[in-house]
Amino acid sequence: MTSSISTRGKMVNAFDPNSLYHLDPLRRAAIERRTRLLGPAYRLFYQDPVEVREGRGTRLFDSEGREYLDAYNNVVSVGHCHPKVVEAVHKQMSTLCTHTRYIQEGILDYAEAMLPTFGGRIAAGGHMMFTCTGSEANDLAMRIAKHYTGHQGIIITREAYHGNSDLTAGFSASLGTSSPLGAWVRTVSAPDSYREDPATLGQRMAEEVAEQAWHLKRNGNGLAAFIADSLFSSDGIYATPEVLKPVADAVHAAGGLFVADEVQSGFGRSGDAMWGFQRHGIDPDIVSMGKPMGNGYPVAGIALVPEIVEKFGKDTRYFNTFGGNGVAMAAAQAVFDVIREENLQENARLRGQEIQDGFNRLAERFEGIGDVRGAGLYIGVELVTDRDNKIPDADAATRIVNGLREKRVLISATGPDANVLKIRPPVVFTEADVAWLLAASEEVLSHVYG
Repeated sequence: MTSSISTRGKMVNAFDPNSLYHLDPLRRAAIERRTRLLGPAYRLFYQDPVEVREGRGTRLFDSEGREYLDAYNNVVSVGHCHPKVVEAVHKQMSTLCTHTRYIQEGILDYAEAMLPTFGGRIAAGGHMMFTCTGSEANDLAMRIAKHYTGHQGIIITREAYHGNSDLTAGFSASLGTSSPLGAWVRTVSAPDSYREDPATLGQRMAEEVAEQAWHLKRNGNGLAAFIADSLFSSDGIYATPEVLKPVADAVHAAGGLFVADEVQSGFGRSGDAMWGFQRHGIDPDIVSMGKPMGNGYPVAGIALVPEIVEKFGKDTRYFNTFGGNGVAMAAAQAVFDVIREENLQENARLRGQEIQDGFNRLAERFEGIGDVRGAGLYIGVELVTDRDNKIPDADAATRIVNGLREKRVLISATGPDANVLKIRPPVVFTEADVAWLLAASEEVLSHVYG
């Protein structure tokens, strides 16, 4: 799971609450009311915040009917208000919504349909457990990993984000000083394919993992798990395949479990695989899921190999009042059905390639584009002050993100220096959507770079 706009604890491309003066009176009053009622911890996107009233497919609409292209929101992976998901939720809510301590077919049908998609040991006899959010899913994954291994240590990538519970915030480096890492956490560098040789990334990461696992063992924690978002979203979006295979081997050699965080990269988003970890040729011990699983309805969970949870199940009573309830399962099943019926994994591959091709063409004109990378409909465009030295240009990223917002195209930025444009639309993105995104980007880039 990755943070949408938080990098090292600092909001990226976000509205400054001290700059209300430039807004019209009605917008200013709405923001002041929001701050008064919700408090200071909530944040808004963009220097000129967007008000939304309705969504359909890849489009959002404000109260005056203005249309926005949503090229950022992976929560509604199959599109805002997809009729099949809406119908499934409504039908089940009209029938029954209760917890998992009764026998109900919906949760069993969903688990039965999903488990084969993971392949490997999970497909051969694994289990699923359900929560409400990705944070809860990663929290549960680590709870089980610690119980199974008897160790406390966790290794993450340097800018990782895995949740906002007390435990997961403690191994979410991108939250910065607002949520310090636990003493039982160690970090390794992300696989920066722009600045390093892609052929050596996996081995370099594996060596760092082995070293950090040794430090954890020396300090008495030991290694419980290594967890990674398979597309390294908060680290800057890196999509080089096979990188995590030697890492997984190093984790297992150190006695830990490999947890694939698929909150961002799962459900066909990468285009060439149903799950991001499958691009790396690995067989994870635990897979966590969240955000897009219910297309906006709060449902999440983990899939895991059976032996890991066997003793945990004997020693611990796991119960989640809302995790796996009937409506959640109806939403999740509808999303999974839509992905398959509408061939959205292939759509992600095709539209994603069109976006990358388009930005590579723009890079021929605009020197500030240093790198275009990603997989499927998860794309990063890294901006630099000069290509020779590859110096991050966060100012340009801020101007471009907010410039696109003014053209009613919504994206964000990510990475340790907040200089990577983050393009992550619903996987129902169309050719017309791609054309709108690229045309608007060309106009904004022309303005930013003169």
